[in-house]
Amino acid sequence: MYKLRPYQEKLSSEACYLLRRYKIAYLAMEVRTGKSLTALEAAKKYGAKNVLFLTKKKAISSIEKDYNNFNYQFDLTVINDESVHKINDNFDLVIHDEHHRFGSFPKPSKGAKEFKKRYSNLPMIFLSGTMSPESYSQIYHQFWVSDFTPFKEQTFYKWAKNYVNISQRNFGYGLVNDYSNANYNLIKPVINPYLLTLTQEAAGFTTDVKEHVLKVDMKPITYNLCNTLKKDLVVQGKERNIIADSPVKLMQKLHQLYSGTIKFEDGSSAVTDKSKALFIKEYFKNKKIAIYYKFIAEKNLLKEVFGDSLTFNLNEFNTTDKNIALQFVSGREGISLKNADYLVAYNIDFSATTYFQFKDRLTTKDRTENDLYWIFSKGGIEEKIYKAVKKKKSYTLNYFKKDYA
Repeated sequence: MYKLRPYQEKLSSEACYLLRRYKIAYLAMEVRTGKSLTALEAAKKYGAKNVLFLTKKKAISSIEKDYNNFNYQFDLTVINDESVHKINDNFDLVIHDEHHRFGSFPKPSKGAKEFKKRYSNLPMIFLSGTMSPESYSQIYHQFWVSDFTPFKEQTFYKWAKNYVNISQRNFGYGLVNDYSNANYNLIKPVINPYLLTLTQEAAGFTTDVKEHVLKVDMKPITYNLCNTLKKDLVVQGKERNIIADSPVKLMQKLHQLYSGTIKFEDGSSAVTDKSKALFIKEYFKNKKIAIYYKFIAEKNLLKEVFGDSLTFNLNEFNTTDKNIALQFVSGREGISLKNADYLVAYNIDFSATTYFQFKDRLTTKDRTENDLYWIFSKGGIEEKIYKAVKKKKSYTLNYFKKDYA
């Protein structure tokens, strides 16, 4: 028989109370603490009849499994955010997973605008383990999608006048307002009545993620290509050229090349160096691992090196002895990789949000050891990105310019 953990029972009752009082309950629970099931239980206690659950595509089956295991009697539709336009039903409650995805500023994302247009009048449960991973300014639009938002300001710009220390930054093409420095001391008392928080420690988790950095000597061609690109901003090939005629392009090309792939101007890609993948295959021999990659060409590279011992399907990974490869952004949220011995990062993403979401994919309440291995090229760009995201800062063009001035 399936049972809720005591803290899930408690938080689901509190969420039900918030829904009745405010029409919004924000479950800011750290990853792997069971947010989805807590939200489903809250929906039951609230008396919902027809619930919409929006999540990441890879998390749909897990949520449907929870729903069936606990034999909930309300109707449930579980879809990913990108499919919201395909449904038309009379829901009486909306649950939105990984709600920080609606935190873009100063303008709302396309997804946030569509969500608001369809469901702003309904009671909502928001779920996130990282409500504002990069800036407290990410909070405004997360509440803006509801008609019951606690903020009286109708636009972010009006809100920013009261809650943000607005400054100006030079991005090379002129001065631009920087809205990232929001004052949480002012924001906190406004949103606190809507929040239910839970840390892994409070939930009884006793494990920490141990991060290991392993450095790989890439082939001479990789360093030659990168050095030429930094010096000349172009590498001429027999058939195609590698062009980095702007700082953004240079940053992107180096990010690709240091891990052994390149995407050309015509959209085609090539594998230039398999050193990292060969190192991973040998170092983690006879271990069941989950590998995260950044670029599509890296997926193809891993497929070449690992062959049939690698899958891209979570169900196949969980039911066989195969390793799995996932893309950072699409695989960073809503899935558990508890069956892996180790988490292995083939490359690294620029986003601090991705860093904090991805590194807890192994975590469960009963697991005592989590090991994450970063595979960096010696002298490459990856370690510079790593230093930024660990400090909750995304690796931006400004960081890149300082590193490669």
